[in-house]
Amino acid sequence: RLAFNMFQPITLSSSSSYRVRSCIASNAGRSGRLFSAVANPRRMDGSRSLNSTSRICVRNVDYPEALLFDCDGVLVDTEAEGHRVAFNEAFARKGLDHTWGLEQYGVLLETGGGKERMDAYFKTCADVEPYMSLQDEASRKAFLKEMHELKTDIFNELIESGKLPVRPGVVRLINEAIDAGVKVAVCSTSNERAVSNIVRVLLGERIAERMQVFAGDCVPKKKPSPDIYNLAAETLGVSPGRCVVIEDSKIGLAAGKAAGMRVVVTESYYTGGEDFAAADVVFTEIGDNFGIDDLTTPGSFWLNPPQQG
Repeated sequence: RLAFNMFQPITLSSSSSYRVRSCIASNAGRSGRLFSAVANPRRMDGSRSLNSTSRICVRNVDYPEALLFDCDGVLVDTEAEGHRVAFNEAFARKGLDHTWGLEQYGVLLETGGGKERMDAYFKTCADVEPYMSLQDEASRKAFLKEMHELKTDIFNELIESGKLPVRPGVVRLINEAIDAGVKVAVCSTSNERAVSNIVRVLLGERIAERMQVFAGDCVPKKKPSPDIYNLAAETLGVSPGRCVVIEDSKIGLAAGKAAGMRVVVTESYYTGGEDFAAADVVFTEIGDNFGIDDLTTPGSFWLNPPQQG
């Protein structure tokens, strides 16, 4: 965990100094950290004045208004052994001779959204099934919808099996946010049913009751478009500039930044090594690297981002 330097003296003049300590207080129903400053004026000879003590309290930092999580790769590292496996099983059940390998799927992930991903892939091999027999856009769209529903059923079976563990630190951070009065939500390009199932089954009842899900086709343009984050901010009634996004990919990072939000990247199986220069902070995982207290603004977390060794 990061430690804020809360004990720097504030010098008002050559004859007065203030010792500053931090305190936790509540303002308009929202938790926030305040500085409480105790005045101890000293004469030049070092002695204290008799009527020396007064106290002031000014707001220093605030928690974010909302903490917005991507799902796949952030809450659960689902891509390699979750979604990829489910896509391949769906292809097999439909008698299609397509299998997405580990490295191949990493490239396919550059296209956001499952239906969009299948469409982009099948267009590269349109001389074989299924697109060989599906020549018009309407029939292809209907096929993709059917395929994605089947894939989602298979993926939900994997979730229910408990074979997809939650990433380290996720549950702790969400619970800290809830305890601090910070709104929490998931913003994902994945199917809404699948995302809701992950939240319900893997994150627990307390979080599921409080965590709103924005997913699937709730917006016309998917990441890297900022639409889903804009929708979340509007629906939750929060300022984009007071939101913190947790993402794992460059398209998710681009979406969060385009919405005017701070973005913390936690790298996943497929995204380690991507260009995250635009991110505010980059970690390999949430783990014990940071908590809700570190995401206050302003703060050294943003002004002097920690570096992982």
